[in-house]
This record gives sequence, structure tokens and C-alpha cells, in this order.
Amino acid sequence: MLRDTDRDRYLACLLAPAEKRGALAALYAFNAEIARVRDVVREALPGEIRLQWWRDVLDGTAEGDAMANPLAAGLMACVEEYRLPVAVLTDMTEARIFDVYNDPMESRAAFEGYAGETASALIQLASLILDPAGAPASAEAAGHAGVAQTVAGTLLMLPIHRRRGQVYLPADLLAATGLTPEGLLAGDDIAAAARAVDAFIGLGREHLAKARAAGGISPANRPAFLPVALVSPILDAVEKAGAAALERSLQPAQWRRQWWMWRALRRGPF
Repeated sequence: MLRDTDRDRYLACLLAPAEKRGALAALYAFNAEIARVRDVVREALPGEIRLQWWRDVLDGTAEGDAMANPLAAGLMACVEEYRLPVAVLTDMTEARIFDVYNDPMESRAAFEGYAGETASALIQLASLILDPAGAPASAEAAGHAGVAQTVAGTLLMLPIHRRRGQVYLPADLLAATGLTPEGLLAGDDIAAAARAVDAFIGLGREHLAKARAAGGISPANRPAFLPVALVSPILDAVEKAGAAALERSLQPAQWRRQWWMWRALRRGPF
């Protein structure tokens, strides 16, 4: 399931120690499932219902035999074995409600909060599986790395988001570059769109630099950060493309992504 829904984290999982792969796969597959809700529903209400079901699974109130669902069973086994904080997983699910609507991202702080509860939380939860004793030392790095990763992912998704009418670039960042959420969707002001993309890239690089400076990532914990190795090349590619990133995805080739993660396992994710 993970291989089909999140190939990058599937590969990162394979680069982790064999005895940790099952738990990581369950965690990552859960993240992929709640992240793709907008892809599998046409209206917001069914999306909210799917997310509510996962919240009920996490707090033990799901109707029927929720554990008959292999992913739910795997996730809860992972939670129990590694004593993962259920509240963090619940917050991840709550944050994904934003995805099922077309409300614009209000501010940089709102974007950082969204990224913190999704990508950053996922890195830290993976760290608790890989290196429970060393995980607290990498919490700051995970926080910033998750924001940088969300910036890169958002830039890759720009064409899809625009077709859906979604705007993840913060409204205050857009305003500072002379653009509105509506203007970004319309794509009429190419110069302003290019400025907005550049400013958003700057936000990603800022957090990537802070993650690098924070340190604290033990060798055992390194696999949790492997997908972050893709951030810098993606930001570079989008910067080169400029406003063209609004029209076409700039996802790097699969072999390049595999190579970057393999190299990061040995050298470090940043």
C-alpha cells in the first residue's frame, strides 16, 4: 500500500533497519491515506467523514471491527509497540481537514502550523520508532525540516492545487509580492506569480537552513529524515522554472530521488 501511495517514503522505509520497517510502513501508509483524502472524494463532507473515522480509530471509538482494516491494525500495533503519542496522530488528522476545502492559507504562521502538524510530526514520530532515546535531540530539526519539506511538496503540487481552486501559499506572502489568492489561481500576472514562487522558495530554504543548524540527528535516526534530502534539489528546479511551476509539475525522476536518499543515508539529509 505504501509503495503505491508514497513511493519516496516507501524507499526511505527500505533504507531503514529491517526490524523497523513494518512499523515505519504502517505510520507512513497512514500518513499517505489521510493526505490523499482530497484525491478520493469529490466533496468536503465525505472527506471529513473519512478523517473522522481515523480519529475514532485512534481514540478507540470506531464503530464495528476497525481492526479488520489492515492499515488500522498495523497503525495501532505500531502505536502500542513504540508508545507513539496518539494526540500527535490525531492532530495530523485534524490538520488534513484543510485539504478538503478551498479556503486559502491565511498566513505564513498558519502554513508553518499546518506543516508542523503534518510533515514535521511525521518525521518526529518516525524518529521515535527508529531511535527513541535520541529522538528528543532531533525535535527542532524535525520541526524545521517538515516545513521545508511541505514547501517543496506544495511547489510540486501547484498545478494540481490551482485546478482544484486550492491555495497553499500564505496570503501574507502573496500580498507582499503584489498577488492575491485569486490572482494566483488565475495566473494572469506572471511577474507577480514568479515573485510569489521565489518568496515561497525562500521560506523553504530558511527552514532547511534552520534544520541543518539545529542538528541532533543521530545515525540511527537518519532514515526518518531521508525524504528531506529531496527538498533542496526541488527548490532549485522550481527556482529555475519560475512561474512555469504553476503550469507543470517539476517532480524529479524516480532514479534521482532514490539516489539522493541513498546518499543522504550515508552523508546526512542536509
